[in-house]
Amino acid sequence: MINKSILQHPHKINEQQIYEAYKIFFGTLVSEPRLKIINLLRKGKKNVSEIIKELNFDQTAVSHNLARLKMCGFVLDEINGKFRYYKLNEETIKPLMFLIDKHMSKNCIHILNEMKSKD
Repeated sequence: MINKSILQHPHKINEQQIYEAYKIFFGTLVSEPRLKIINLLRKGKKNVSEIIKELNFDQTAVSHNLARLKMCGFVLDEINGKFRYYKLNEETIKPLMFLIDKHMSKNCIHILNEMKSKD
């Protein structure tokens, strides 16, 4: 059941739009490169060059994925000198990732172990 307070949003969204927003949100998390960027930024802010170096991604992939993460509010950016630094949204995404980690360790990791044992 949808939290009815979401329907009270100032932009007057309907239930179908909420499900579309869910798809955007969870679609952002389904990308392994974006998850790797999120997990890297959990350690602290980084500029594009640092992300490229640490994750061994090309510049286009990093820029594309950061744009999606920024658009959806997962990361924030700040300019420091000639560099733009990206950091995880500390208010919402950082605590959410902690909850996801906790949930996965309790409810999902065993699935991986079962899959490995079948191989």
